[in-house]
Amino acid sequence: MVGVNKVILIGNLGKDPELRYTPSQQPVATFSLATTERWTDRNGQRQDRTEWHTVVAWGKLGELVNQYLRKGRSAYVEGRITTRSWDDKDGNKRYKTEIVASTVQFLGSNGPSSGGPNADGMDQSSPDYDMRGSSPEPMNVPEDDLPF
Repeated sequence: MVGVNKVILIGNLGKDPELRYTPSQQPVATFSLATTERWTDRNGQRQDRTEWHTVVAWGKLGELVNQYLRKGRSAYVEGRITTRSWDDKDGNKRYKTEIVASTVQFLGSNGPSSGGPNADGMDQSSPDYDMRGSSPEPMNVPEDDLPF
């Protein structure tokens, strides 16, 4: 039987993305995404539980994530869960579970405030961008404003 490995997350970036290049010059961006679950307990008190996810975006998607996402910005991420392992310097087996993004959609404003340019000079009222794999398609953006 064939399985399904699909993740859909909507959350806020915990820090700015980090862009690196592999030895073969393939771009890869990594960022943390926080998702928060809220509920009311038996005593009527509001409770929050935040999960932190490490998201990896490869190729052109990674470059666009690095260019447009910043700490605090909301994003929709689709991808798959992957776990990699390695031996640390002491010979201990280490594991890291990550989300490999196939789609990233930038949501809302670029930060906690809304409207106008932020510290990076980006217009916080800019439209959302929907990125799918290596062939991103901006949504509702005049051709003159395309970032590529």
